[in-house]
Amino acid sequence: MSEAVAGRATARWVRRPGDALAAVCGLVVVAAGMLTVRNGDVPGWEADVFHAINDLPDALNPVLWPFQQIGNLVVGPVLALVAALLRRYRLACALLCATVGKLVLERAVKAMVSRQRPGTSTGGEVHLRGDVHATGESFVSGHAVMVAAIACLVVPYLPRRWKPVPWVLVGLVMVGRVYVGAHNPLDVICGAALGIALGSALNLVFAVPRDEPV
Repeated sequence: MSEAVAGRATARWVRRPGDALAAVCGLVVVAAGMLTVRNGDVPGWEADVFHAINDLPDALNPVLWPFQQIGNLVVGPVLALVAALLRRYRLACALLCATVGKLVLERAVKAMVSRQRPGTSTGGEVHLRGDVHATGESFVSGHAVMVAAIACLVVPYLPRRWKPVPWVLVGLVMVGRVYVGAHNPLDVICGAALGIALGSALNLVFAVPRDEPV
């Protein structure tokens, strides 16, 4: 009987082939982005997308500013604490690893490719909102890395109807970081791709629930 119970417990946790594919695809997107921005330039199409978002009315700032802070580094440990209190220990460990992994991978990319924030790298008038600076390393967006990695880790634990919510938040963080003038579009796109690669890899390491929680 004990062996049967142990077998059922093991079967609850799976490593999905889709996570391996997502990790590879994420790294491919990051590599393509690094090639595009390797000279520190902002392509014309990217500048156009940036201004289309950054030039949106200031009235949106109170709405978008809180959302774009979801990618803050402290969110990972806070969610890990919540997961531990809920006895989701695998998720808690994965979230802590994602926080460390974000720091390591973000710095590794910035050591290989250097591009300044839009206030320096993008032509035309740039709206810098809040405490955003005109200078500083911009590629990739650490906020996008963090929130996308968290989404990858949290989604398998959510009921089906809630699964889209983390990805909506990822999109809001990406738009918000461009809107406030902190990043160009490729900064957040490749940041999210790196986060997906990180989160998907951690799903393979820790495994995810086979069944949706009741």
